[in-house]
Amino acid sequence: MAAFLLGAVLLIVQPQIVPSRPAINSKAETSVQFVQRELLKKTSQKNDFKENIHSNGSCQQLPQTIIIGVRKGGTRALLEMLSLHPDIAAAESEVHFFDWEDHYRNGLQWYINQMPFSHPHQITVEKTPAYFTSPKVPERVHNMNQSMRLLLILRDPSERVLSDYTQVFYNHMQKHKPYPSIEQFLIKDGELNVDYKAINRSLYYIHMQNWLKYFPLDHIHIVDGDKLIKDPFPEIEKVERFLKLSPQINASNFYFNKTKGFYCLRDSGRERCLHESKGRAHPQVDSRLLEKLHEYFHEPNKKFFELVGRTFDWH
Repeated sequence: MAAFLLGAVLLIVQPQIVPSRPAINSKAETSVQFVQRELLKKTSQKNDFKENIHSNGSCQQLPQTIIIGVRKGGTRALLEMLSLHPDIAAAESEVHFFDWEDHYRNGLQWYINQMPFSHPHQITVEKTPAYFTSPKVPERVHNMNQSMRLLLILRDPSERVLSDYTQVFYNHMQKHKPYPSIEQFLIKDGELNVDYKAINRSLYYIHMQNWLKYFPLDHIHIVDGDKLIKDPFPEIEKVERFLKLSPQINASNFYFNKTKGFYCLRDSGRERCLHESKGRAHPQVDSRLLEKLHEYFHEPNKKFFELVGRTFDWH
């Protein structure tokens, strides 16, 4: 009888175990909603936030993964390919929550409202390439969720500079506005113009140092953008493993479109390619100028390789 009473007392006084943050592929709806609610309480200036829940049980959630960049590195291709997985729910447009002040001031409730409806077992993903090079973003993401899994896709820095210029050039052409040649941006007083913003965006080690102040390297998966173009399936397999997703994407999901000159997607018998704005031809650049560009990035690339403990096949 005494033993029974002692057991009853211990059962009553035993402290309740508070559930920790679930893994990103957790099935527990209550745990996901609990974590989101706690984050909102900590960061919202107002307490009038609400959960948008659909009748089918799906809801809008804070992203558990963000594609942080880099601009013209292949972020759209990566998102489209990752969306082949049934456990991925992707935001359709670039949200610019952490880098645009007018968006950030709106708070986390506004951010959640930009997300797709997803089920508890799905990973919500958003991509905004400008995040990688924006100084304030790493700390802001960390303040929201220090366990965030980040995807960074990079390509040869020189090629990225040319793609950067090409995008802006075509945007001006569509609006029937004149735009200077790339040489006018790359050369200043007979030397390489290192103040050109497109060049600064390709100094990966500088921006990576800022992210590593807030996130450990094993929370940032670097996708090789050049390999993703040439042979996408192995790179997507690595992303699946990083996000702890079951292997659902197959080599048969990709096929090479000879007309477009790059890989397109095949999903449940339906074929689709990236927008025609992707894969545009770069402008012709004098070989000596290209060599200057390659030489300039040589040391910054070495610093980046040392920083991440990995090398890439760049000039």
